[in-house]
Amino acid sequence: AALPGEAPAQVALRLAEAKARAVAANHPGALVIGSDQLAELDGRTLGKPGSVTAARAQLGACSGKVVNFHTALCVVDTRVAPPVARLAGDCTRVVFRALDAEAIARYVQAEQPLDCAGSFKAEGLGIALFERIDSEDPTALVGLPLIALARLLRECGLRLP
Repeated sequence: AALPGEAPAQVALRLAEAKARAVAANHPGALVIGSDQLAELDGRTLGKPGSVTAARAQLGACSGKVVNFHTALCVVDTRVAPPVARLAGDCTRVVFRALDAEAIARYVQAEQPLDCAGSFKAEGLGIALFERIDSEDPTALVGLPLIALARLLRECGLRLP
């Protein structure tokens, strides 16, 4: 949950770091990756719907609108003492096409996106709900920004291609 006055991007960064640090505490000598993502519509955070009814309502609210997906990444390096955390964030702007109730019902029935922020899976049929995606890292929308991850791993000394 957001702290008072905390913006969605800050929440995602805080949660990604908390996840990585929680795992890192039990894994000395490792690089630990944590990530988190929040969907923001009209200044409010969209949670995971949890039910078909809530998923349909969420997608109805997104119809024809812009939803910002704040994806955060944290790499904790426990090979050094004290452990070092490196953070990165990405904001992906998704423009939803106009969706009618039948299209929403078909999508929710087919993909059951009940555990996904924003009620869709971009890696599956959810991509058909969009008119446009704007992002510096196209992998961020599925929850793990791989361009940023590669950069953070290089900063940790890994020799990547």
